[in-house]
Amino acid sequence: MLMCYYLGLLYFCGVWSFTSNRSHLLSTLLSLEFIVLALYLFLYYYFCSFSFNLYFVVYFLVFSVCESSLGLSILVSMIRSHGNDYFQSYSVLQC
Repeated sequence: MLMCYYLGLLYFCGVWSFTSNRSHLLSTLLSLEFIVLALYLFLYYYFCSFSFNLYFVVYFLVFSVCESSLGLSILVSMIRSHGNDYFQSYSVLQC
């Protein structure tokens, strides 16, 4: 039961980091990955405690890796086109 509280604390720390750091795309992506990692650990702990199959956990891990690679490719394309990942330097009309 104590592990659920720790995982909930990890999740809310990730959400707080996501909402407070919105100036750089890299810090936003890292906080999103932190949230996904907390959810992954919670699902793993939940399924192991009830002796379920871990196929859903593997699917979740595959989709989270695909999401992170998509975010990284967007980061690389923004840095190549604009020179940095700072959100305040972009105009809405340019993109």
